[in-house]
Parts: sequence; C-alpha cells; structure tokens
Amino acid sequence: MKRLLATGALLGAALMPLLLQGCLPMVAAGASGGALATFDRRSLGTQTDDETIEWKASARVGEKPWENVHANFTSYNRKVLITGEVPSEQVRMEVESIVSGVPQVQGLYNELTVGPVTSFSARSNDSYITTRVKSRFVDAGKFNPVHVKVVTEAGVVFLMGMVTQREADAAVQVARTTSGVRKVVTLFETIADSKAKELDVSMPRSNPPAAPPISG
Repeated sequence: MKRLLATGALLGAALMPLLLQGCLPMVAAGASGGALATFDRRSLGTQTDDETIEWKASARVGEKPWENVHANFTSYNRKVLITGEVPSEQVRMEVESIVSGVPQVQGLYNELTVGPVTSFSARSNDSYITTRVKSRFVDAGKFNPVHVKVVTEAGVVFLMGMVTQREADAAVQVARTTSGVRKVVTLFETIADSKAKELDVSMPRSNPPAAPPISG
C-alpha cells in the first residue's frame, strides 16, 4: 500500500510541471485515456488539429535554408500564434505565408520580431515566466487555468483561450503582476457565460461497486 501511494505521489509530481506549462491534452491522453482533456473547451478533434498544425508549421518553416531564424508556433482553436525572431521583414512575411497555407489554419497572429535570435538563457527565463504565470493562475483560484494558454517570448506574455470576460480580466491581472513580465498581449476568444457553461464538461464520476448481498 505504501509503495502504491509513493508511486502516485511521484506521478503527480512529474505531471504538475507539464500541467503548468499548458500540456494538459498530451498528459491526459497518456495518463488517463484522455479523460482530463475533457476539461478543455475545445473538442478533442480541434485539440488534435491544433497539435497537427503546430508540428506541420514547424516542419515546413524548418525546411527553408534560412539562417538566424527562431520561430515558435502555438495553435489554439485553429488560430496560430507565431513568435520569435527573424533576420528581415521579408523572412517574417514568408514565414506567415507558409503557416497560413497549413491545412485547418483559420487565423494567424504574426508576432515575429526582426532582430537577433534570443539566447538560451533568455529562452529559459521565458519558460520560467510561463510556469510562474500558470502557477499563479492556480493560486488565484479565479478560473480554471486549463482554459488559458500562456506563451512567453522575450518577456512578453501572450494569452490565448476561449474565456469569459471575467476570466480574461482575471488572467490579465495575474499575468501583469507576475515578476519578469514586460508586457501582456491578449489573443482571447471571448465567449458568454452561458456558452462557457455549455462547453465545460465535468469529469465523469465513477460509482462505487455495490456491496455484495448479505446471505442469511
């Protein structure tokens, strides 16, 4: 029994960083057959499309013989955020054109900047900021952090998700007051409270097994 409890604690500790970094759908699929992914307001089909869009965009841009290009692709509800650094405005627009041609893409936010590629330490700091923002979402307890995707580039925090106005305001307030954040950019799809309730799906509750009949 003690061994089972220890294993469970270790699994929880391993999954927590992934949860805080917004990797819930992948974790859910591996850990509990996709059950946790039901908390996402996107359908499972849309979540799959978003993951496919991200790797296809990365692969297509990676095929180009460009130098000094650092580009990240984040898709939410088939709308793609491109962040990073490129050497020229021409490359910036070419990257946008490539990504817009990926199947299923329905919108695009080109936040690439023209300039030198950021250092490894700068990217590590961005990852830390993302984790801190997600952690503070949990601490604040004002909305389900699964509904907000956080991307940080050069200290700029981008927020994506399908959220109500109340949830959006709370997320922005937390992000803006997080140490190291230079700026917050909101790319939310704002939905009505009624729509949020319609999309939110609770974890199914398993009924305990019935007690065996007592024989007389």
